[in-house]
Amino acid sequence: MEYIPLKEVCKINMGQSPDSSSYNYNKDGIPFFQGNADFGEKYPITRIWCSNPTKVAQKNDILISVRAPIGAVNYAKEESCIGRGLAALKPNGNKVSLEFIYWLLKGKKEELNNKGTGSTFKAIGRKVLEEIMVPNIELSQQYKHAEILERNFEIIQKYKQELELLDNLIKARFVEMFFEKGYPVLGWDDVFNTTTGKLDSNAMVEDGEYPFFTCAKEVFRIDKYDFEQEALLLAGNNAAGKYDVKYYKGKFNAYQRTYVLGLKQDWSYRVFQYQLEDKLIYLQQQSLGGLTKYLTMKILGDLLFIIPPKEQQIEFEKFVTQVDKSKVVVQKALDEAQVLFDSLMQKYFG
Repeated sequence: MEYIPLKEVCKINMGQSPDSSSYNYNKDGIPFFQGNADFGEKYPITRIWCSNPTKVAQKNDILISVRAPIGAVNYAKEESCIGRGLAALKPNGNKVSLEFIYWLLKGKKEELNNKGTGSTFKAIGRKVLEEIMVPNIELSQQYKHAEILERNFEIIQKYKQELELLDNLIKARFVEMFFEKGYPVLGWDDVFNTTTGKLDSNAMVEDGEYPFFTCAKEVFRIDKYDFEQEALLLAGNNAAGKYDVKYYKGKFNAYQRTYVLGLKQDWSYRVFQYQLEDKLIYLQQQSLGGLTKYLTMKILGDLLFIIPPKEQQIEFEKFVTQVDKSKVVVQKALDEAQVLFDSLMQKYFG
């Protein structure tokens, strides 16, 4: 396949932050987007306006994040001011399809991040964007590829929405069964045996037998384990202060900032998983620190938990098990759709 550099088919407009005195929340001027944090699924979400813009993106430009995290893309739905965390690309419609370039850039995220430089926040400059290689194919073929990718992406989003609906179904059932029922409540220390992860990041060895959890998510597997138990894992993104909860049973490892929670009595872990999930926004608000957020046992110790009768806990766990079976089916379909989408991206863009 023949390729040409992006600079030959797109006009590249690097963002620049305007004077802070021009920022406002009363819709004076045009929308102002600073970076990836302003992005939605396809279009940015306006939170701030600018009355004296320095760099301006036009409607239907492609916006791309050039500062960490690098590579996220959105369409500009209107004229807008762009800060230094973004660049705006205007494809030459005689040479390339707008949608084709959008999907091309979506597939370049990892590559662009690898090219980022900087000690605190990685970033890429104009030269990196200019040198992105674009398949040199007929416009009709570009439109066809973009349409196929769009359809596959919509299918993926549909499956993700189904999973979200199933999660919401469990949460609704939890509220129906346990809230405002007059059940007793207990504090953190009466509910959980609390330990923390043991592994330093230097101990990670990929492709091992046992899962390694950080931010309450399995990031990869290593060849040893430090825990063998049924537990809830509570951890967060230390920069954003956003927390997550995961239930796991078996042999595993956890990063040192992950709380590993065992129950002190013969209770249902699922009941307490969903109670913790209901408190995650509160924990985010209470987390301490500057760039690195953290929790303390004092913060956790102030949390209270409903203790339903054991038969109610068992009923809820059975309900969760049934919903989880549906989630497995949807997740399998999602995984298959994602594999197809990834293979198409590789086929079309190399």
